[in-house]
Amino acid sequence: MVYKGINTSSAVAKPIKDDDDDSYVDYFYDDPGAPPGTLDLEADALPPEIVLIDYCETAATRTKLANPQEAAAYLDTASVSWVDMLGLGNQETWRHMGEVFHLHLMAQEDVVNVPQRPKVVDYENHLLIIAWMVMIKPNSDNFHKEQVSLLLGKHYLLTVQEEPDYDCFGHVRDRIRKGQGMIRKHGADYLAYTLLDSIIDGFFPVLEMYGERIEELEDEVVVNPTRKTLEKIYKIRRELLTLRRAIWPQRDAINVLIRDSSDLISPEVRIYLRDCYDHTVQVMDMVETYRELSSGLMDVYLSSVGNKMNEIMKLLTVISSIFIPLTFVAGVYGMNFNTEKSPLNMPELNWYFGYPLCWAVMLAIASGLVYFFWRRGWFENFSTIKEEGRKVTIDRVQ
Repeated sequence: MVYKGINTSSAVAKPIKDDDDDSYVDYFYDDPGAPPGTLDLEADALPPEIVLIDYCETAATRTKLANPQEAAAYLDTASVSWVDMLGLGNQETWRHMGEVFHLHLMAQEDVVNVPQRPKVVDYENHLLIIAWMVMIKPNSDNFHKEQVSLLLGKHYLLTVQEEPDYDCFGHVRDRIRKGQGMIRKHGADYLAYTLLDSIIDGFFPVLEMYGERIEELEDEVVVNPTRKTLEKIYKIRRELLTLRRAIWPQRDAINVLIRDSSDLISPEVRIYLRDCYDHTVQVMDMVETYRELSSGLMDVYLSSVGNKMNEIMKLLTVISSIFIPLTFVAGVYGMNFNTEKSPLNMPELNWYFGYPLCWAVMLAIASGLVYFFWRRGWFENFSTIKEEGRKVTIDRVQ
C-alpha cells in the first residue's frame, strides 16, 4: 500500500484567531439585483490547498495538487477519489473547478458564498450537501463554526472547507490510510456519510462543554449571583441558539438524503444515514434541553437576586427595630425641661445613678429585642446562606 505524505495531525485542532464578530448567526444573502451564480470572493484571495486522496480496497495514495486540472484524471476511475479543498480560493480557481467537475453555477454560489443554510441540492451529475461543522476552540470556553460543502459524484467526493487551518476529519484520513473499517470497501457515497457522521459527532464535545458550564452557573446563581453571572447566562443562550441554527436544518438535510431517490447514494448507505439522522435528533434534544436550562437559570437568577435583596432588607429591618426604641429613649432624655420649676419635669435627671440606669434600660431593651427575634427564627436564614455557600465551595474542591 502506498500512501504518500499523509498528515495525521489534522485530527487535533490548531489554534485560531479569536474574534468577537457575531455575524455568523445570519445566513448569506445576495445583493439586490445580483445575477444568479455570483461568487462573493475577495479579489486578492490566495489559491486554496487541494489534497487528493485516491483509494480502493487494496491501496490508497495521497497527493497534493497544484491546480484543479490535475484532478480530472481521477474522476472517472474505478477507485474513489476524495478531493479536499482547504480554503475557498479565488475566482480563477473556481473557474477551473467548474470546468473540471462540471459544477452548476448555483452549486458554486452555495459553496463559495458562506454561510449558507445546511441543505441538499440534487444536480444533474452531482449532489451538493451543505453542512456546518463546530469544534471547541483551544484554550477557550467557546466553539468555532464553519461551513463544509460536499459535492458527491459517482466515483469522487469534493469537499470544500471554509477554514483551511483544521477540521474533524483526521480520524477518517487515518482509517483510509490504515485500511481500517469498511470505508475502503465502499464507494464515494459511503465516504460522504462518514464525513457527515464526523461532523455530527463533533457537536457532542461542544455540548458536553456547555453542560459543564451550565452546572457551574447553577452553583453561582444560587450562591453568589452578580452582574457577571447575568452576562454569562446571556452569552450561553446566544451560543446555544447558534448551535440550534446549525443542527436543525442539518437534520432536515440528512432526512432528505435518506428519503431522496438519487442514484448517487446506494440503499446500503441510506441505512447508515439513518444512524446519522438519529445522532442529529439526539443533538437537537440536548441543545433544546440546555436552552431550557439556560432560560431557567435566568429565572433562578432573578429569584436569587430578589431573595438576596430580601435578606438585606430583613437585616436592615432587624437593626432598625433594635435602635428605634433606643433612639426614642435618647430622644426623650434629650428634651430640655427645667427640673427646678416642677418636680414632675424629668426628676430622674437628678438621680445619682440616672445615667447608668438609662444605659441599663437601653441595653435591656436591645437584648430583649435580639432575644425575641432569635426566638422567632429571624437569624437562621443568614447563617444558612453562609453554610450553603461553604458547602458548595467544599463540594467543588472535592
